[in-house]
Amino acid sequence: MPPEFEKPGVLARFSRFVKGRGSKSSVGRSQGAAAATNTGPAVLPPHDTSTLSIPSPFANNLATLDVQGSVSQTSVRFSTTERQQVESLRPTASAPCFTASLSTTPIDQEAVSQSLIHSTATAGGSNVTISDDPKDRLPPSHSPQTPSLAAPPPISLFEGAHGFQMRDFNVNNVSVFNEVGAQQHALEIQRARLSALPKHPAMSTRLAEYLPNSRQPDIDKLCERESSSTDLVLCIHGPAGIGKSTLAGHLTDEFRADGRLAASIFLGVIPVEMSEPETIVKMIGHEIGCIHPRAIPKIVEAMDQCHGTSLEKHIQMYIVEPLRSLGHPQPLIITMDALDEWRNHQTFLKALAALNSESSVVKFFLTGRLNPCAYHSPDIDKVSIYTYALGPISKEVIKAYFLKYLAKVRWVDGRKASSADVEKLIELSGGLPVWASTVIGLLSHPFSKSPPHEILAEIVGSRRQVGGSDGLGELYRNGLMRLFPSSDAQECFRRHMGATIALQESLTIADFSTLSGVPSHLIPEIQFSLSALQIRSPPPGSERMVHPATTLHHLSLLEYLQAPTTEASFAISTFDSHSAISLTCLELLSTLQPSSFDGNSRLRALQRYAVKYWPHHAFNGTPRLNAQWSQTEHCSTLQKMSDIHGRWAALFLRGFMPGEVDSMLEDAKEDDSMGSTLRKLGGRLGEAGGEHWGFQVACLELAVRIDGGDAEAWSDLGRCYYTRGDQTGNLRMHEEAVVAFRQALNLWPDPHPSCGDSFDDVGRALRSCYRQNGNLNILNEAILCFRMAVTLSPTPHPNRARYLGNLTNALKDLYYHDGDLSTLDEVISLLREVLALHPAPHPFCPWSLDSLASALGDLYQRNGDIKTLDEAILLHRKALALRPPSNTDRPTSLTNLARVLKSLYQHDEDLDIFNEVISLENEALGLRPAPHPKRSISLNNLAESLFMLYQHDKAIGTLNQCISLGCEALALRPAPHPERHLTLCNLARVYLSQFEQNGAVEVLDEAISLAREWPVLCRPGHRRRAEYLEFLVRLLKSQREFTGDDRDCGEIEDWEAELEE
Repeated sequence: MPPEFEKPGVLARFSRFVKGRGSKSSVGRSQGAAAATNTGPAVLPPHDTSTLSIPSPFANNLATLDVQGSVSQTSVRFSTTERQQVESLRPTASAPCFTASLSTTPIDQEAVSQSLIHSTATAGGSNVTISDDPKDRLPPSHSPQTPSLAAPPPISLFEGAHGFQMRDFNVNNVSVFNEVGAQQHALEIQRARLSALPKHPAMSTRLAEYLPNSRQPDIDKLCERESSSTDLVLCIHGPAGIGKSTLAGHLTDEFRADGRLAASIFLGVIPVEMSEPETIVKMIGHEIGCIHPRAIPKIVEAMDQCHGTSLEKHIQMYIVEPLRSLGHPQPLIITMDALDEWRNHQTFLKALAALNSESSVVKFFLTGRLNPCAYHSPDIDKVSIYTYALGPISKEVIKAYFLKYLAKVRWVDGRKASSADVEKLIELSGGLPVWASTVIGLLSHPFSKSPPHEILAEIVGSRRQVGGSDGLGELYRNGLMRLFPSSDAQECFRRHMGATIALQESLTIADFSTLSGVPSHLIPEIQFSLSALQIRSPPPGSERMVHPATTLHHLSLLEYLQAPTTEASFAISTFDSHSAISLTCLELLSTLQPSSFDGNSRLRALQRYAVKYWPHHAFNGTPRLNAQWSQTEHCSTLQKMSDIHGRWAALFLRGFMPGEVDSMLEDAKEDDSMGSTLRKLGGRLGEAGGEHWGFQVACLELAVRIDGGDAEAWSDLGRCYYTRGDQTGNLRMHEEAVVAFRQALNLWPDPHPSCGDSFDDVGRALRSCYRQNGNLNILNEAILCFRMAVTLSPTPHPNRARYLGNLTNALKDLYYHDGDLSTLDEVISLLREVLALHPAPHPFCPWSLDSLASALGDLYQRNGDIKTLDEAILLHRKALALRPPSNTDRPTSLTNLARVLKSLYQHDEDLDIFNEVISLENEALGLRPAPHPKRSISLNNLAESLFMLYQHDKAIGTLNQCISLGCEALALRPAPHPERHLTLCNLARVYLSQFEQNGAVEVLDEAISLAREWPVLCRPGHRRRAEYLEFLVRLLKSQREFTGDDRDCGEIEDWEAELEE
């Protein structure tokens, strides 16, 4: 569609800032029960999928029903039909999930209260209330306090009653039981459905301890900012090892204790199949449901309405609406740690822009190494975000840490660390907690052959401080050298560590040995040695498992091992690791028996792993080009397995989309190659709306390796990347699309009917890159590709209009860049041809009309020819007539028509025309109710038009309406929204007019307050900075003349000096 035009807390401290400094808050101030969480590590505890995180709402509360007379022990059970309905939602062995069940089993009351729903019968009927007591909140799926409700006994309504006779039972209460039972049944089903959402992976216990008060100044500043601002996002950034995750864990504990935690996510442990943004949003929704059960109905509603919708819709339905339904007086907090370790974090940040006005409902605390504003994450300027640089820990805190833990080291012969050693350690640490904890880990490790004092002497003898280029790397190198001193030990380490870096799921030691080739008897020894470098311990009960490296080790260690500068003894190639695991997966697939493919035989854990992750490992461990692929062992192995790829595909697809397996088998042909099968799988996975994109692209990447000479395979891969780039705004996705589309273009014979499509594909991907990086050479190449597509598609080619439309869009980008009128003339000429190819009632006719009218409007701004403007108005009216009120694009047509009519009014000052402008903009605003993402555009446009009307009629009511609309638009455009300066300008002018009318100095003060944002939002070099500064100076001078106060003279002089430069 054509573009739309527009004129130019946690802690008690949070509660204190909200309530006022004189008030007291009982939240988070207790030194008793909260002490354990506030002084311990920032724990993201283990999650056991065999247990239920959602307790039965009635388990201990049905005894509150008012039943007259004594009652015998009688149990209330579901009917057979009801039981089947719930049982159908229970997990199977192949797809474990939480089971919603009823229980009277006692549950640890510190972990969770079962008093979620209290039902009481009264003379007038029954009342069912849902508790909002913090004790009733449920632990998230990765909480260690998740109660087990397996195999529950039935609920007894009358347990403890004796001598019950039916004649003693008041029949009026039967309706109470029926109503309560129906509500209970509905809640039971909702909880069962919630358990089907993605769950946070099991988290190991964090070993890094949060030292009390170690980050107090940082916490105070963050508390102050959170409570006093409307920022949607607070991003804590800093270098690796600075303590971001430990701080995030501590804040999460504090938010939870304060009753303000909505959800917490550690993105560093998310496996590839759960890393898509929509999946993470659903995971957050599951966490919200566990912590706040009253939000579950809204979350279930999202499950019904969000399939295949945008990421913004997912965030609104799974996060905002459930939290809004709680009616919490303060915004609830979502903490997301290790943001930059998530490959889709830019996509998620971009989508948050739609939530800027929801900071009273939810706020996000994010941590990561990079400042998203500094590295210009796409559209980050549209997100209401505050960034906070986390600095090193103070020397006093580091010293306290060393003194505490050096005292626990088992020194030999009394040769302890001296005061000089401690001072040297403090100096070398550079204030990085990870360096200090690694030192303690190495000194405390019982496996080391060297006594602690020798290890300490080597460490303090280092001349490289962590603040230098290689201080942390040197510590890792020295530690690894002591843990794995021999060449044989180092080889085993590289194989083991490389495999765990590539590993996607935890496996038993035996299975991991088969997958990696590391002898099983050596694995426990290697794990024991590596425990000296771990920052997290394995989840309880999984000590005999091998876990992905990201779940146990700090990212700085993994980056050191994979760096090109790391010495060969410890350097790890993840490409080689993926390649080796991929070959093992293929071998496992080749050994599957025919019965394994019919769905009746259960696969072993390692077989399931091979079926699911072979494409992922092959994609990351093989060269892309067919000529190189054909020389690999993977290629020769696959050629020997030509008879099983269809059956493997059925098993693979069953793990993601069980309902598609039958149709996949029906679609398969006996002569299908593995490449063809992989392409079909990629297409099926693409139908899931992006949830399985990682596996989709892996399948398509393998397809082009196997069928490297197939242009259609490359086109499929290019479309996969291009679509993802459009969804996420990720430049790299569009760059990959360019590469794939070019490869497809080169493979088509010349001439070929598909060449036009390929040129168009390359052009669209190049234009998307230009719109993100502004490289004019890329835009010119895109225009050349579009011209080739048009040339190859003469009339009446069915795709000619589409190619012309894409060419005109690229030419308009060029015109907006250089303002060349000849380019605009060509755009108009081409759009006239497009319109001729799209006569009414063609579905693209309104788009063609609007596009041509908008281009003519641009031409009128240059040549002032009223005939050009009249034609633009006529075309916009025709487009509007083709878009009835039910059409979602009608507000766009209304806005565009109002824009050109406003130009006509400025030409002849006909009030009837201006009244039509206001009518059109009022209708557009009515079609964009909150929280429509474009509502601020309509608000701003209408406010601007009404202010123009006020200049004519001087009606105070018109002026007041301008202020009301402008204030609402400003609230929807919080800093640093790129259009906030426009709304500030309009509103400040309105306030100045109000001051000129009533002389109220507070109105002038408000105008100045708004205008003072301009220098911050419009940095030097901004095209409107000078205009805004002139107006600000005018306002300041008006204030000085009216009040006689000279306090702002210095500011006036500064701005006037800049304007004179």
